[in-house]
Amino acid sequence: MRVFLFLGLCGLLCAEVRAQTDAGEAILAVLEAQVRDWNRGDVRAFMRGYKVSDSTTFVSARGVEQGYEKILQRYLRSYPNAAAMGELKFEGVRVWLLSERHAVVNGQFVLTRRAASGTEERLSGYFTLLFEKTHEGWKIIVDHTS
Repeated sequence: MRVFLFLGLCGLLCAEVRAQTDAGEAILAVLEAQVRDWNRGDVRAFMRGYKVSDSTTFVSARGVEQGYEKILQRYLRSYPNAAAMGELKFEGVRVWLLSERHAVVNGQFVLTRRAASGTEERLSGYFTLLFEKTHEGWKIIVDHTS
């Protein structure tokens, strides 16, 4: 009887680890797609990683933007073309599954581009993202980037 209980608990544990692995892989795939879209100079495609909602929130040193459309417009103003967007990389990304529907992700962004003077500039900072699993997949609902 104890053997069956032990095996049952092991099975549940393995299922939980697999669910966390699947969710983590799906979230990392969202971030990888964002990097590809950014590096192609496509802000609108990059924004597919965000939930289309009035409550989606972006927080930075410049303040808080709430609502998918406002966040999109902020990105379009700040990065009007591929040259302004440069090349994006994410480093040290870690995913914590909070529940079946929510996860926290943090890491560092590194943006390399040509400055107006023609010299290469490197911008970097850290981000914390809150993801929600929606019917469209995992989406960012809060982005705090500094």
